[in-house]
Formats: sequence, C-alpha cells, structure tokens
Amino acid sequence: MKEKILETIEQYETIIIHRHVRPDPDAYGSQGGLAAILQASYPGKKIYAVGLEEPTLNYLRRLDSIPDETYRGALVIICDTANEERICDKRYSLGDKVIKIDHHPNEDPYGDLLWVDTNASSCSEMIYEFYLFGRENGLKLNDEGARLLFAGIVGDTGRFIYPSTTEKTFAYAGELIHYNFSRTELFDKMYELEPNIVKLNGYILQNFEWQSNGVACVKLTKELLNEYKAKPSEASLLVSTLGDVKGIKAWVFFIEEADQIRVRLRSKGPVINGVARKFNGGGHPLAAGASIYSWDQTAEVINELMEVCK
Repeated sequence: MKEKILETIEQYETIIIHRHVRPDPDAYGSQGGLAAILQASYPGKKIYAVGLEEPTLNYLRRLDSIPDETYRGALVIICDTANEERICDKRYSLGDKVIKIDHHPNEDPYGDLLWVDTNASSCSEMIYEFYLFGRENGLKLNDEGARLLFAGIVGDTGRFIYPSTTEKTFAYAGELIHYNFSRTELFDKMYELEPNIVKLNGYILQNFEWQSNGVACVKLTKELLNEYKAKPSEASLLVSTLGDVKGIKAWVFFIEEADQIRVRLRSKGPVINGVARKFNGGGHPLAAGASIYSWDQTAEVINELMEVCK
C-alpha cells in the first residue's frame, strides 16, 4: 500500500492534505509532517495542508487557505481520521482521488486507497515509516517535518507512556531527534498551561466522582468553564489527569460545548471504544470520544463504562 500511495502521489501536481476536526498534536503532526516531506521532495508540486485552525496548536504550523477550484484534478490525502464525518473541511470530496492514512480501527473504510495500521502508536509514526519506505525513491525529510512528526508521536503516546508505544515507536523517535529542532522548546509549548487551566485542573482533582467498578467521571459545564475562563478545547487537554489516580480503571470527562456535550473516555485496561460507538463516537481501545446532547445521558454513559469495567 505504501508503494501504491507513493506512485499515486507522483502522478498528481496538486496534493491537498486534510485531518480531523478538533485536532490534536498527532493530527497536526501527521498532516504537517507529510506536507513538509512532499514539499521537500517535490518542489515543483503544489502541496497544501488545510482545515480550521486550532489556536492552541499554532506553534506547530499554520494552515493554508485555498479556493474550491484548487481541488479540481487534485489528490486529497486525509490523515489521522477514522470516520468521514470527522474530516475537517468537507471540500475533500471535490478532489480527483482520496487516500486515507490512519491508525484508528477501520470502521469507516472511505477513500480510493486506504492505509490503516492499528498497531501504530500514531499517524505521525506511519508518516515517518512512509518516508523511510520512499527515501530511496527520492523522498526527503527536513528539520521542520521531523519536528512535526516527533510532536505527533509524543502527543499520541502521552510522552511514550501509553500502551500503544512500541519498540518501533522508540526507534523512530530516536531517529527523529537527530534532526535540528529544540525538543525543550517543543515540550514547553506542548505541555505548559495557562494559570487558569492549572486551576481548572486543581478543581478536577478535587471534584472528580468515583463510581462503581473502578470508574470515575468529571462533569465540566459551560458555567464552570466560564468561571475558569477555559475553552472546551483547553479543558480537553486535562483528560489524562486522572490516569495518575490509584484504583481507577477507566474514566470519562463530560465537557459541555455550545451544541453538545463532548464525551472523552480513557482506560488503563478495559476496552472502552465500544462505549463510545454507542454514543455517536469511536476511537482506540483505551482512548475514545463521543457526543451526547443532554446531561441526562451522562448516567447512560457511566453505566455502560461501569459494565465494561466489571
């Protein structure tokens, strides 16, 4: 499949790269890292990375703004996005051909070419593997691309502590740090929090609710977020907080947005993406997300989570 993808890339003069809505470092890292590789490798091609920008990730890269006409006859590559409905910028369908590159369970096999590796720690790891495959055929990786891929791997492995981290992950990260970028500066931007978000984290640690079977939950209403002057996207950065609490098997954050309540599920062992699928979502076995539309539904989510943690 990597060979087919490389052959397809070589056939197109315009390549537009998408990723998922509400992006994280791996979404930006894989999208931007692939764009950097292709720009360095094919200076004559037009390479774009598009989507709604997430201000908290502007330190990684800024995105391109292109008109609809650019999609005419273009190749579209979608990174780190399991489901079509989660693709950021719906104009992806205007392209000539679509390639899906992802590491989530392939429950929505969209696209003309699909490369899905659920054993990969991150989509950024896959993009680096694609570079390794193609470097004998002219693919090049510059310092900026290496910085983005490293950030994506670090973000999706929780700084290499999640079970998805493999020997290959460490090997690739070890190769990427030989490129010229500051890991210290990158880590600072990835993990430094504004004082109001630190205080919100303190609230979470003091007020999370224990349930049965090793389950815990956190409910963050719009009123509470306003009190701490926190955006839902900033609150989502704190989801891993409860992973340090002894006795918790799995936990859920309910974060209220303007039109829905985001459900963030995490686990230390029990498989919880099945719970997410029951509530308009999905994801990895130990990290998944969903959406509900009333606070009454939180009890249903918690009950399902307790059931899988029995």
